[in-house]
Amino acid sequence: MDTVYANITVSVTELKRNYASIIKETNEAPIAILNHNRPESYLLSATFYENLLARLEDLEDKQLVIERENGPFIELRLDDL
Repeated sequence: MDTVYANITVSVTELKRNYASIIKETNEAPIAILNHNRPESYLLSATFYENLLARLEDLEDKQLVIERENGPFIELRLDDL
């Protein structure tokens, strides 16, 4: 069985029939769209997706800081800038 990474699931057919009401009921949570009881895709609200992208960017920045924390460093004077 495939892992479903959402607390809310709907079938493709149900999504086609009740798209507006399904979106309204989710409260910004991701929805797993099932096809033959297997996850086919995920539906994310715009807010959830934007927050996800911001979180990924933060994690990438954190990784960059970790990679660069021990140098090499370039010595500069303020006047050189």
